[in-house]
Amino acid sequence: MTMTEQPAGSAIEDAACREHAACREHAACCEHGAGHGTKHGAEEPETPRERVNRRWNEILQETRVTQTGVQILFGFLLSVAFTPTFRQLETLDRGIYVITVVLGAAATASLIAPVAMHRFLAGQRMKDEMVEAAGRLMVCGMVLLALTIGCTLLLLLRFVLPGVLAEVLVGAVMLWFGLCWYVLPLRLRRRAARRSRTAGEA
Repeated sequence: MTMTEQPAGSAIEDAACREHAACREHAACCEHGAGHGTKHGAEEPETPRERVNRRWNEILQETRVTQTGVQILFGFLLSVAFTPTFRQLETLDRGIYVITVVLGAAATASLIAPVAMHRFLAGQRMKDEMVEAAGRLMVCGMVLLALTIGCTLLLLLRFVLPGVLAEVLVGAVMLWFGLCWYVLPLRLRRRAARRSRTAGEA
């Protein structure tokens, strides 16, 4: 090849590279539904390792949210015992307070447990087991947290409201907790399962 032929060959190679890059960009746009509106390829499915890492990161994010709430509530409960008003509580109210503090401590332990598990089991190639156990502990901790909030509300309302009105309000609030935290997610899961079965049969 002569010196005069090299620029022409380079130009051809540059043009081919640009065309190849344009084709790749076009394919990427088509995959995301942009530009042409047709989908030439689907996203690659999640590998088992990617899936367990994603689930573990989600659990850690949920733990941060719930830990903040339970720690603030537990700190408030501990401070109540050192106030002058605490001495005026009746025996029943003191029993409710003790139960509330115990529930708060148990909720704190359950919600912080995933962090402790990760610290003790890091590097042991047990992330699948950790994700499963941490998920169950999170559900248990949320149940304990809901009970802690209910008992706290009962203790406060019994001190403010007369008669059985406090119990009625607490029952309504706990019913709302159950609907928001448990009934609605389970209903959505069943709806998604029915939709998947219908799609599979079709």
